[in-house]
Amino acid sequence: MASDALIRFLFQQKHVRGELAYASDSLEHMLEHHQYPLPVKQLLAELVMATSLLTATLKFEGEIAVQLQGDGPVKFAAVNGNHLQQFRGVVRMQAELQGDSFNELIGHGYLIVTITPTQGERYQGIIPLTGNSLTETLEAYFHQSEQLPTRLYLFTDIGEKSRAAGLMLQVLPVEPDKAREDFQDLVTLSDTITATELLDLPPNDMLYRLYHQEQVEVFPSQTISFVCGCSKQKCESALFSLGRDVVAEQQALGGLDMSCEYCNKSYHFSVDDLQAIHDKL
Repeated sequence: MASDALIRFLFQQKHVRGELAYASDSLEHMLEHHQYPLPVKQLLAELVMATSLLTATLKFEGEIAVQLQGDGPVKFAAVNGNHLQQFRGVVRMQAELQGDSFNELIGHGYLIVTITPTQGERYQGIIPLTGNSLTETLEAYFHQSEQLPTRLYLFTDIGEKSRAAGLMLQVLPVEPDKAREDFQDLVTLSDTITATELLDLPPNDMLYRLYHQEQVEVFPSQTISFVCGCSKQKCESALFSLGRDVVAEQQALGGLDMSCEYCNKSYHFSVDDLQAIHDKL
């Protein structure tokens, strides 16, 4: 399998584009900082792959956030990614798990996709969780928000060495009737893919296995990486936003430790550190 890479490809004689995404080391770096139950790790790994695939559809520099919000044990799950294929993710739980299916984890709720270009206006799409899986929910999002037929395949292998892989097909916005016919033909072929094949086969071998009768143009890969982005300076800025009273309260308590929810790294602010912040407010 390819390691930590996004690979775009195009069918030269059909109006369909595709992407492959793989995560291994980057996924390990994200998951090692948390003690999530196995089904939650699997869900978060799928969300990472889905976010990478969605980010690759952007035709501009910017960020994308894919969030699940529900009334199940998993209250909130989100992955943030950008055009550089850098991601970070987090899950917030509100109860013990009662099952491991998508619906049992999330319950009733919403999928929220927020796209924030570096230049331009922010866009947000929200749809109710009606599918039985993350892939079905995201396909419904594309149908409703983008009006582009899209098919997703997401597989994970969480264990001693965690890894995940994803495949996405999407019609090109040209000649709608032909594009839909092309898309259905390729989906029929793609539906035969197995988790083992997508996770273990080298990308070119996997593409040949599925589409050996097609002319497939494969573009150079892009590295996927886990980048948290936290720092003591950012924590200090957060303290500034809380105001003098809160800072003084933490001084009286003898200092403050702030932890990043994405990587669990802790930043300590001594009484002297807090005094320096207090003096600037």
